[in-house]
Amino acid sequence: MRQIIILLFLFVSCYSLERDCKPFQNGKFKFTQIIDGELKTSFFTRNSLYEIELFEGKIDTSTIRWVNDCECILTKLNPKNNQEKRPIQIRILSTKDRTYTFEYSLVGDNKNKQRGTIQKINETQ
Repeated sequence: MRQIIILLFLFVSCYSLERDCKPFQNGKFKFTQIIDGELKTSFFTRNSLYEIELFEGKIDTSTIRWVNDCECILTKLNPKNNQEKRPIQIRILSTKDRTYTFEYSLVGDNKNKQRGTIQKINETQ
């Protein structure tokens, strides 16, 4: 029994998620998710100050503030209602090649976190 525990410990301790977030702070990205049973895709460009998203023909701009290399806060520049006035907290959980897995929620709403994966599609200069 003790040998199984040691082997399990060695296996778990050798496995670690890659988390190199810096390359994902700037660039062009694609996010695909299911909304109301339909697969929807949005595209966005991120630089050091802003994130500009194109979704279903509409452009939305948010300011971006990096808390650390892997966490940021997005705040819409022109919110249309009280819900949109609340900032969104994003935390990158893991990175691999040109994708990252993240979780997001409204700031202060830890009960309603959601997850997704984003693909980097281009570099910005």
